[in-house]
Order: sequence, then C-alpha cells, then structure tokens
Amino acid sequence: MSRGLPNGLPILAPSDVEPVGEIDRHLREETLQTTQVYRGHFLDVRSDRVQLPDGGTAGREYIVHPGAVMVVPLLDDGRVVVERQWRYPLARVMLEFPAGKLEAGELPLRCAVRELIEETGYRATEWARAGILHNAIAYSNEGIEVWFARGLTLGPRSLDVGEFLEVDSASQAELEELAMRGELTDAKTLTGLLWLQNWRAGRWPLHWARQADLGVPT
Repeated sequence: MSRGLPNGLPILAPSDVEPVGEIDRHLREETLQTTQVYRGHFLDVRSDRVQLPDGGTAGREYIVHPGAVMVVPLLDDGRVVVERQWRYPLARVMLEFPAGKLEAGELPLRCAVRELIEETGYRATEWARAGILHNAIAYSNEGIEVWFARGLTLGPRSLDVGEFLEVDSASQAELEELAMRGELTDAKTLTGLLWLQNWRAGRWPLHWARQADLGVPT
C-alpha cells in the first residue's frame, strides 16, 4: 500500500508494487523523501532520497507513469498489424505494434480494445494476455501489458487529435529480418515479437477467450 507525505505525494517504494522476498531483502532501498519536480498531462517526474542497503543515502530520479497496453493483432493470413509513427524524442519514424496508455481507472483489456479500434480500426473477437514488460526500469515505473488479439474485422479508425500514424501489416519473418538488421528497435514491439515466436513454436502458451466472455463489450 502506498504511503503518503505531508505534501500529498505517495512514496513509491518497490514494496508498493511487488513484495520483496527474503532472498532480495538485502538489496532493498528505502524511500526517505520524494519530491515532484514536474507534472505534465501524464508524466510525473520525481526526485527522491533513498537509504541504501549499507545505510548510506543516494538520489533517485524517475518518472511515474500510469501504465500502458500493447496489442499484437493477428490477421487470418498469419501476418500481424503494425503501425508507423513519428516519435519526436528520436526524431524518426518507428515501426510498432499498436499501444496506448491507460486512462484513470481503466482496465488493461478495455484499454487494449479501445486502442486497437482507435489506432487501426480493427476489432477482435478473441483476446489473450501474454504478460507485462517494464521497458525503462532505471528511470520509470511504467509497465506495459502485452495482449494478443485475433478474429479481426476492419472498421473505421478514430485517432486522437494530433495523432498521425500509418497502419500496415508484416509477417513474422519480415519483423525478424528488421530486428536482425537493427531497424526494429522499439522495446515493446521486440517483446511482442519474442512472445509471437515462442507461442507459435509451442513454447509459451496463450489462453484465448472471446471478448464478450471477458466482460468487455464488442
């Protein structure tokens, strides 16, 4: 459970996310003070002081993120749906699986359904949760849930204002070739490709369910 400070900011200790097992307790850092140095429309930048395992202190700067989802959409012909989008911090177009951040109180699957429709126009009949990835563990608590979708039908898109992206498709082999050449570098998309490879090889199971059975309207 998160603890509060007089200024109203929660202390985000590691134990607030997952319990620290006895085998790792000697590595734990305790939060002594946290300061919010910037708050944007969804990024919250903190500067903390922590107590180290040896009793010393150190600074920790990191970004509090609301979390996100990524969807690996499977077409009936075996290809997957991908997007091409300009990413300003890198000043380049990136090839990615569809993804988006969670709204306040939003369930991950609802976010996945919403983002898939808004960004690509595709609607799925079946979904499977693969897992969660932490893409920037040194400076952010962001977690991205990875979902697979199949039984796709194409309809209209509904992009956010100021959002520009192209929808395309690719085979697994094409994505593997791009990754091998260093042209596919987005961490979440590489993780999705890893899951796709292992699922198709029969090593990593996915448990599929119809969207209607998961409590999310179609």
